[in-house]
Amino acid sequence: MLTYTITPLDVCRRMESFLQTLMPTAASGYPRKLLKSGAARLNGNTVTPDTILSINDSVTLKESSATSALLTDTRPTLDILYEDNQIAVVNKPPGLPMHRTAELEENLVDFGQSWMEWRGTPCKLYPVNRLDRGTSGTVILAKSSSSAGIYGRQVKETGLDKLYLALVPGTPDSSGVINEPLDDKESETRYQILLTGEGCSLLAVTPISGRMHQIRRHLELIGHPVLGDKRYGGGELPELSGFALHSFRTVLILASAGVLTVCAPLPGEMLTLCEQRGIGVNEILGACSAACQR
Repeated sequence: MLTYTITPLDVCRRMESFLQTLMPTAASGYPRKLLKSGAARLNGNTVTPDTILSINDSVTLKESSATSALLTDTRPTLDILYEDNQIAVVNKPPGLPMHRTAELEENLVDFGQSWMEWRGTPCKLYPVNRLDRGTSGTVILAKSSSSAGIYGRQVKETGLDKLYLALVPGTPDSSGVINEPLDDKESETRYQILLTGEGCSLLAVTPISGRMHQIRRHLELIGHPVLGDKRYGGGELPELSGFALHSFRTVLILASAGVLTVCAPLPGEMLTLCEQRGIGVNEILGACSAACQR
């Protein structure tokens, strides 16, 4: 029996996604098969693919020739949080653009397509939603133009239930609603303080409308810009690849299986920044686990 202890890199990840990181070339249905048979367990218990992982959880995996052949010590470079035959929900690293903005520039779509081809499941990827270059977290990539149309209509008609985490300077009101118009259009952003540190606050932020750079612009307007976001008053932090804004949780309706909630573990550099600013890692992980269940 193989045993794995959950670290901050995997807190709030779905159990199925964790197994996929251990076996990146496995067919997407293989982790579900292991979970259903009890060959993969969490803290000694049989659990579902959607079970959310917490710090220091223990994952056990029954050894077999098939499983051993798929296991690797190297984490996959494309962090897939959920996958089926229509979409892949991935955890975008900070600083990586969605599309190529300059010749030969690495970007999420090209990188994802190359990774899918390496894995033996080549496909063209179409972004269903987008994040700014500096923002990390959940992005939905459709595997065909028809799937992109299905999920694109969902985004346009009902939106995605999304929760962001933002580290900002100072301490705003404990919660609030920002409804300043952007580009002459009605715009609304709601926030709540999760934790405070030394001269900074970690916010849970929900965009109700979907204007360009909405969260970044609204937080600047109330005097608490995203740290590292030099375009909107957050200054420059060389230790960050992007800025301290993370698309943490996305809820969508799957075409065939109903409601899916996907949470993206925080990037290591954002955890480190929070710790440097007086917010303990265990505090952050606890707040993330609570936010994932909202």
